[in-house]
Amino acid sequence: MSRRLVNITLDNLGDLPRRCRNCVFWELDPVSRERAVDMGDPGLEKEAWVSATLLEWGSCGKLVFVDNVPAGFVLFAPPLYVPRSVAFPTSPVSADAVLLMTAHIIPEFAGGGLGRMLVQGVAKDLTRRGVKAIEAFGDLKSEEGGCMVPADYLLSVGFKTIRPHHRYPRLRLDLRSALSWREDVEVALERLLGSMAPEGALRPV
Repeated sequence: MSRRLVNITLDNLGDLPRRCRNCVFWELDPVSRERAVDMGDPGLEKEAWVSATLLEWGSCGKLVFVDNVPAGFVLFAPPLYVPRSVAFPTSPVSADAVLLMTAHIIPEFAGGGLGRMLVQGVAKDLTRRGVKAIEAFGDLKSEEGGCMVPADYLLSVGFKTIRPHHRYPRLRLDLRSALSWREDVEVALERLLGSMAPEGALRPV
């Protein structure tokens, strides 16, 4: 079984699950999102967001393939590019952090370590780009079909709660400590993210 991690681009955006391909929960503010949904083609807004973010900032997502079949993805960007981020009671995201927006593992591929692969891929990418930390708004209720990552999963992969909330705590994974351990970033991040919960903790979002 071969596994492959690639950056999300306009060429492979169609490999996201249809529901996620047309979801602009994070990419637009609530009013603009409602307008896009009413007009019937939020997928165009998603494509425009990915295009602009790639041009202005760089890689903003990763896809994982198993035997050339899309099996999961993650999206991330600086909070400036994520209008929804200011709508949470635990906002704003710290100025030195990139926001982990959403993640999804196709149910039939759950339990195979793909969540770990995605998180490590993001951490390695951002560390090489000089980013200090990753933050995320966790969901303590983790409703089926939501667009957020369960808080328990974030805690299991090394995130720490920096602003508690009964529903949407803000969590942080500090990447600076990884560089202080060894020059080999990959080994350092393996240590940082080495203690992982069962893959099933990453439920579809």
